[in-house]
Amino acid sequence: MHSVARSGVAIIAALAMLAAPIFAFQSPLSDESVREAYFLGQRHDGSFEGLVEKSTERFQAPKTGPYVSSVMFVTPFVSAAQLSNNYIGNYSAQQAELDHRRAGKEIVKIIVEIQLTESYGQFIAPAQTNSRSGSVSTLILRPDDFWRDFQVQIFNGDQALFNSVYHGRPKYSCGEYGPCILIGATLTFEFPAEAFSADSASITVDPPEGQPVTADFDLRRLR
Repeated sequence: MHSVARSGVAIIAALAMLAAPIFAFQSPLSDESVREAYFLGQRHDGSFEGLVEKSTERFQAPKTGPYVSSVMFVTPFVSAAQLSNNYIGNYSAQQAELDHRRAGKEIVKIIVEIQLTESYGQFIAPAQTNSRSGSVSTLILRPDDFWRDFQVQIFNGDQALFNSVYHGRPKYSCGEYGPCILIGATLTFEFPAEAFSADSASITVDPPEGQPVTADFDLRRLR
């Protein structure tokens, strides 16, 4: 009798495991995982920065063209730790759990950092309207939405992903008294966590000038 009961429990447990979504990284986060992310973010001892480095691929600067400096794969665990890291005091593990529940469906963020360079800087030559004119062209400021010229492809394993929430933000360097200077941009793509069901993900960034770069992530190594 006990053997039959144990067999029934084992079957139910196996069916539950099959029904639940399985991801290489942690999602959905359990309450225990949310608390773990909270305490990691609250340490302020470099632990969070180490977590970020494991989720980031950095690239060498190109000889010419814009510099795609890094691509980051932000899992729900990293997002929860980042939220906690942003607070110094007056933020509890209980509040972290409430914030996570209120956020609803867990998401993955892909963050691409772009830097301007000497060959792809804040100034550009205007389009030539009269090639016979002997006048000297005056350089103009590069548009702050220059990031729209970059093509980004995101893959779950070998499957291309589309329909992300996507936005870009220009980055400026501002002196204490001088004007602000355009220095780059940050691109952010958001997907439901379940979009990444494979063990790997890759992100290819193709700039309007220079060579494309690809970031490959082993999702089994991420939290």
